[in-house]
Amino acid sequence: MTKPNLELYLAAPRGFCAGVDRAIKIVEMAIEKWGAPIFVRHEIVHNKYVVDELRSKGAIFVETLEECPSDRPVIFSAHGVPKSIPAEASARKMVFVDATCPLVSKVHIEAERHYSNGLQMVMIGHEGHPETIGTMGQLPKGEVLLVETPEDVTKITPRNIEKLAYITQTTLSVDDTIEIVKKLKARFPNIVGPHKEDICYATTNRQEAVKAVSPKVDALLVIGAPNSSNSKRLVEVGKSSGCKYSQMVQRASDIDWRALKGVKSIGITAGASAPEILINEVILAISSRFNVTQKIVETAVENIEFKVPRILREKIAYKEEVAKARNFLEETKSKYYDEIKLRPGVTQDQQKATDFFNRYNEDQEAAKQRHNDFVQSTKNLLNENFKGFDFKLGEKTFRYGI
Repeated sequence: MTKPNLELYLAAPRGFCAGVDRAIKIVEMAIEKWGAPIFVRHEIVHNKYVVDELRSKGAIFVETLEECPSDRPVIFSAHGVPKSIPAEASARKMVFVDATCPLVSKVHIEAERHYSNGLQMVMIGHEGHPETIGTMGQLPKGEVLLVETPEDVTKITPRNIEKLAYITQTTLSVDDTIEIVKKLKARFPNIVGPHKEDICYATTNRQEAVKAVSPKVDALLVIGAPNSSNSKRLVEVGKSSGCKYSQMVQRASDIDWRALKGVKSIGITAGASAPEILINEVILAISSRFNVTQKIVETAVENIEFKVPRILREKIAYKEEVAKARNFLEETKSKYYDEIKLRPGVTQDQQKATDFFNRYNEDQEAAKQRHNDFVQSTKNLLNENFKGFDFKLGEKTFRYGI
């Protein structure tokens, strides 16, 4: 049977953003550093596949800090948490790592700055969403007024209409937020806005890509999770941008093939917490039923990367340096000595390093070229494993770790 022809439009950017990628790395690196189990307060990101993968590696997901034992590390999700949560963890002397997206943290800092200047906050966001709860929880109760729709603007009662500022959830619809901001400025002309748009770059970029794809296709599939705010917004943007059939699927098994019968073109995008493996799964499923011609619609290029917290970064950097030093010792072994006979009371690594330096001293030309690089790359290894052990180089004797 001949497969029908189909034009498949891939929106770009799509899928993982820098904040999600960072949050997942934090959980993986924490498991590597402290071992399983690692507790994570709330889903690290809103995607079942990602959560299940991390759970299989040793992460335990909970909704409250009370569910976490005090002697195991806990990670706070990318959505952010109220200020009371880290305070409670500190009071219990827990080890905790904050995986809050840096762009969400920026909104938290902004809210605190306005509060310290005597302004009451209006937050544009979805009630009950973890990010909204976390952001509102940065300030005392009553200091943040929540609005979800333009109509809500008429219902709030600020303490002083001359001392107001607004902030937004980072995963909202750009267009919907613009309308709410217009209403706020119309009712409160002196309201202070953020220095830079609170809606994150990834949310904006994915929505712009969907706007470009939607008029070209008969159907739009958004790969994401039902509890993912940014994924749900992509479905809405698809419909409002001209695509009548705009649906969310968590993975290929969720596709309603009957609804796609007779379509000539399909658009694909993915929420910021959807991994590439699920995107590829959907593309393969469509390719198995259609003779596909792929087209990429790119509206932005993303090259942003966020660093993981220092407590994890330093550990991994150290391990990489040790591995590099060990590899260097192995690579140079055949050049500088033939065979090592272990002397009593000396570990094998210490013996290797001693014989290496003896041979190294004999090859003056090699010493000039490689001494500095070797010392730099093996410094951590020597200090960690050879503390108090003497090495002779020329007429000088060095003692590492003292």
